[in-house]
Amino acid sequence: APECGRLWVHTESTMKAPRIPPVPTGSGRIAQVLLGAAGAGYLAYNGLFNVQGGQKAVIFSRYSGVGKKVYGEGTHICVPWLHRPQIFDVRTRPKKMRSISGTKDLQMVDIEMRVLYKPRTTRLPDIWSRFGTDYDERIMPSIISETLKAAIAQFDAAQLITKREEVSKLVRRNLTERAGRDFFIDIEDVAITHLGFGREYTKAIEDKQVAQQEAERAKFLVQRALQEKKAMVIQAQGEARSAELIGNAMQRDSSYLELKRLEAAKEIATNVARSNNSVYLNSESLLLNLLDDSTETLAPKK
Repeated sequence: APECGRLWVHTESTMKAPRIPPVPTGSGRIAQVLLGAAGAGYLAYNGLFNVQGGQKAVIFSRYSGVGKKVYGEGTHICVPWLHRPQIFDVRTRPKKMRSISGTKDLQMVDIEMRVLYKPRTTRLPDIWSRFGTDYDERIMPSIISETLKAAIAQFDAAQLITKREEVSKLVRRNLTERAGRDFFIDIEDVAITHLGFGREYTKAIEDKQVAQQEAERAKFLVQRALQEKKAMVIQAQGEARSAELIGNAMQRDSSYLELKRLEAAKEIATNVARSNNSVYLNSESLLLNLLDDSTETLAPKK
């Protein structure tokens, strides 16, 4: 019994009571609150990302690489440091390309084309992995130039003017197939905005137009001369027929000549009356001797 008592006393003396952590003072509490708020702010700032209208997002993970999921518009959650979101603009954008190409008849053409395109949203992870975020600067100039040169080579220089819409459709079809199949880019529209030819070819076209205009003018002059000739023939025939009819009428009756004498006398009298000068001529010279029967010689012979 004494040994048990000593053992109990020794055990009680060697055991230590657990320490209670001291209650933090006022400055310590403020530091903890600030530290917690900073951590929450860091998580809120780096753990959330927004996708605006007309955009899509793809997340890169330090553990697995580029993710296959495409995030739409709105606010999304990610793990700070482990995840990095990449925002893509998926709205339709224009791309202008100017190139000097050779036609089928070996004429050099300065042509400018405007292309409307956008990335295929379902293949954004592949676009980011293979071509990067500046895919349009890497891909579009080369494939537009190649497709444009291949299409221009199938037409003559004159056909580029008369078949401009057909050329645009051919370029659009070939460009859509190439960009969509190999680079996951959708082509929405293709239009030729500028078309210029070499100096020699332009001068040849101008000379041809001038020659055509001169030919049309010469043709018009010939047609007008023919019409004037026909008019003169018709007028001469009419005058001959009129003279014949007048001669026949005068041989039958001299009344027509008397009527003409009256009209001439009336005209002469009117002119003399209006004149300020004095006229001294006999009535015979002025055809005013209307009482003289001078038409007897023209009377029909019996």
